[in-house]
Amino acid sequence: MEHHDITPQSDLEGILFDESAEPKALPLSLLEHITSGFSRGEEIGNGGFATVYKGMLDNGMVAVKKLFGTVDLDEKKFSEEIRCLMKAKHKNIVRFLGYCADTQGEMVDCGGKLVLADVRQRLLCFEYLPKGSLDKHITGRMMWHVFGSSIHVFST
Repeated sequence: MEHHDITPQSDLEGILFDESAEPKALPLSLLEHITSGFSRGEEIGNGGFATVYKGMLDNGMVAVKKLFGTVDLDEKKFSEEIRCLMKAKHKNIVRFLGYCADTQGEMVDCGGKLVLADVRQRLLCFEYLPKGSLDKHITGRMMWHVFGSSIHVFST
């Protein structure tokens, strides 16, 4: 592992194990590394607008939600989602650990012509819960709905 990955990984582990720590920006390179390049072997969920991967740290696991590039989520909406997730703190809600908003120029074919396009990567990082999805445990019981943001529970 390269040295620039060591500090962000230890920072993420610090957030994971310190419940008073605030979520923070995480580098795309770290999230790629801990999910083995977003490999299918680490995939733990898939939905209409994202795929969720298990991220392996030295001393724990996290869930990394990678939003599909086709999702219409501009910077303002993504920022609002992060603000809502940062405010949602309760013992019965999966903890939000961090986020990544990476944009990189990439040459793509557009009607037979190569053009430089901005490719956006938008990711959210949560604590990993190994005992299954919450909906499996509360089926038939009242479910809470949070307006303005989405609260997620991830596991295998």
